[in-house]
Amino acid sequence: MPDISKLLPQFQRASMIQNTHPGRKGRLLEIPSGDSILVAGDLHGQLDILRRILLRADLGNHPKRHLLLQEVIHGPNQYPDGSDKSHQALDLVAALICQYPGRVHFLPGNHEFAQVHGRLIMKNDHFLNEAFIAGVRHAYADRAEEVLDAYAVLIESSPLALRTPNRVFLSHSLPKSSSMAQFSMKNFSLPELQKSDFGVGGMFYGLFWDRDTSEDNVNAFLEKADADWLITGHIPCLDGYLQPSPRHIILDCHGFPAAIAVFPLDKEIGPEGIGAFVEVFKVAG
Repeated sequence: MPDISKLLPQFQRASMIQNTHPGRKGRLLEIPSGDSILVAGDLHGQLDILRRILLRADLGNHPKRHLLLQEVIHGPNQYPDGSDKSHQALDLVAALICQYPGRVHFLPGNHEFAQVHGRLIMKNDHFLNEAFIAGVRHAYADRAEEVLDAYAVLIESSPLALRTPNRVFLSHSLPKSSSMAQFSMKNFSLPELQKSDFGVGGMFYGLFWDRDTSEDNVNAFLEKADADWLITGHIPCLDGYLQPSPRHIILDCHGFPAAIAVFPLDKEIGPEGIGAFVEVFKVAG
């Protein structure tokens, strides 16, 4: 495990980097410049896949490349006592934000906000929130509560969506058609968000929990987002990705096959569409 005396300041610095990014407009991040970006799907603690992503991103040799990692907690890997090891991925995300300030971006998903807001998530009769806390306590013992507080600060400092210079919008999901009318980009600029804003009926609930991927709904969302293309996660994909409609792709990295998208930031996306930039890791290795 990382040295706790180094881990906590690292989370503090990572949160500061996210909050002070020159492209931040409230809880929206406008990526100001760069030549390319690698976008990963939901990771859920899969460190082996994250290592593959980092090798492909090769940030050290591509100083103008950005990396977007999303939804990293609540995974299948466990400590011997059955507790969740996915906090290790969050530790690594904070380290990467500090190592490559302004170029590594963390996009929390519904699982992160459920964890920090106390919304229970169950899978296979197993409460994921409790398993995550147990994993942190397994790793950090009597300092676990400090670490959990640091995780919450990092998550709350993260952008809720990103938009690239060439009009690609990146969010965990999108509101369903029946609640699209209440969605507004102005909400990202509100001075202070409340826990209720992420709950059922809240202004950001649909951005993290809904699953309406119909073409008409995507087009309506993109019009509001002032973007031409949409990349989301949230939905498990047997092949690592889905393209439900021409302007939208869904990426998933919670297991193999795992899909990423690597596309330019300094030129328009052509008629081939955003789906042309998808790459798939089919097997471990």
